[in-house]
Amino acid sequence: MKIPLDYLCVRSGLLCNRCQNLVDSGQVDQFEIKVMEALLELEEGQFKELKDATYYKAIRSGNLVILLVESPQAMDSSKWIKIARALQDKLKLKVRIIEKSTSIKNSAVQLLSPARVLGVNTVWLPDGSVQYVIRVAKNERRLLPANASDLENALSRIHDTKVKIRVE
Repeated sequence: MKIPLDYLCVRSGLLCNRCQNLVDSGQVDQFEIKVMEALLELEEGQFKELKDATYYKAIRSGNLVILLVESPQAMDSSKWIKIARALQDKLKLKVRIIEKSTSIKNSAVQLLSPARVLGVNTVWLPDGSVQYVIRVAKNERRLLPANASDLENALSRIHDTKVKIRVE
């Protein structure tokens, strides 16, 4: 798996100057090192397909960890679900793996699954900023993988913009 840090640094736990600068600057969080280490262990073990995948970021919101990845064409969603379950066992946290996307709707559909996304509205605020409102059916609230505020926080961090989830 392609990761932003050196393999040796992740394996040993001792970071070289380049990797330490990435952590100090905030481009890589400290807990992401554990996530990368777990992914490398899974790649060596039962998930050889991970060698062609690219890891971008892990976002922690509450007890939920969201991994942004880019996968090769051969990887399907069922394989990613198995990898997420294996990571949950290693990290003792709930894990969701989503494909890196520029579309807020695509990210929301992947993250909120199995709950259905009814739509994404764009709200232009008086100060000139933009806020996105993701609509989810009221009867599917229980299908959300975490509470709405954690999911809002995660989507806001993924796309660097304000995101709200409205259950209607």
